[in-house]
Amino acid sequence: MSSSNSSESTQILLEAKNLGLKLDGRWLFRKLDLQLKAGEFFAVTGPSGAGKTSLLQTIAGLREPSEGSISYHFPEMMGKDEAKEQLGIIFQDLLLIPNASLLTNVLCGGLRNHSSLRTFFGFPSEERVAAYALLREFGLGEAFTKWTTETSRGEQQRVAVARALHQDPALYLADEPVASLDAKSADLVLARLAKEASEKKKGVSCVLHDLQQVQNYADRVLELDRENPENWRIKSLQGDAK
Repeated sequence: MSSSNSSESTQILLEAKNLGLKLDGRWLFRKLDLQLKAGEFFAVTGPSGAGKTSLLQTIAGLREPSEGSISYHFPEMMGKDEAKEQLGIIFQDLLLIPNASLLTNVLCGGLRNHSSLRTFFGFPSEERVAAYALLREFGLGEAFTKWTTETSRGEQQRVAVARALHQDPALYLADEPVASLDAKSADLVLARLAKEASEKKKGVSCVLHDLQQVQNYADRVLELDRENPENWRIKSLQGDAK
């Protein structure tokens, strides 16, 4: 686990105040106050239907909160559009391009860095090398020419993570990014995301079901309660409950 979140000077990347979301007449969470920080792996847990996915969607700006506010504090951010560019989203539907190679899918993570004219003639060679290195890191080096439709769900999940890493955002939002992976591959992916936090001072917010994975990789954890939307709890894995 990274230790930088213990510093009072740690940069806050995102702050939610009094956040609440109501769907289909039911509150998923209410009066939620949280901060996502640079250099921190922040896990989100809770039973099915507690609102974990909906929370990440709200943080990402894909859902409007029913109450409360979210503010972004990314470096060199000029406006809301720039804030969204600093989010690396890994959601359960993955949103890969089906009739494209795994390498192309990873390269798409870097589109925000280039004009459409430049990418029309192909991605720069240095980016192709970097994207291939990510695939190889996740055990997909020999499959880089395969189309998405030719691969398994677990392989696609690793590609989605690699694409987010290639984007190099300030904050990763990952919704069960290892749900379809075996234990070895899951540890590989989570260790890589934890490294982004501890070494590159990125923020990582990750929905996880496996409590051992939470214990192994997270600095803090948010526990949501399906029965009581106000009974959420954020605790440090160093023992300081908030």
